[in-house]
Amino acid sequence: MIEHELLFLGLLKDGPKHGYEIKRLIEEELFPFVGLKIKSIYYPLKKMEKLGLIKKDVGREGRWPEKYVYSLTAKGEKIFDHLITESFLSIERPYFNIDLSLYFLPYVEKKIARRQLRGRILFLRRIRRELQSIPKTMKTSQKHMNVILDHDLDLVEAEIRSIGRLMETLL
Repeated sequence: MIEHELLFLGLLKDGPKHGYEIKRLIEEELFPFVGLKIKSIYYPLKKMEKLGLIKKDVGREGRWPEKYVYSLTAKGEKIFDHLITESFLSIERPYFNIDLSLYFLPYVEKKIARRQLRGRILFLRRIRRELQSIPKTMKTSQKHMNVILDHDLDLVEAEIRSIGRLMETLL
């Protein structure tokens, strides 16, 4: 839940937002970078409201139905500051889903392993192309989004190189 709290509090940091706007930001701007899937935004928002981190007001524009508008409280600001600071120092060993397969690699025919690894490299190259195309479609030119993009590209490149070296040893 800490990632979700950081996400929602951070999105509200620059001002109040209604639920649909929060959902749109997560799906359109953040998902390509952070990969957090949120089934429902309203459950975490309700929980944070109960904790006093955000407040919910009712807003209306013209003849449109009422909308809930969420904003940070002073307590939410403090918690955000704490979470963002902790997040910079939070380091966990990366786990890649391929690691388990590599553990059992001695039990796989080399021909099959090479074919699967080639497929993985093709998939990683597609991810790389998609990441490289994001700046062209990005609605925002915020510098921090480019930092995230560069970081993700570096990780994909590193895995492509690593899998390439592994394939050479399987020849």
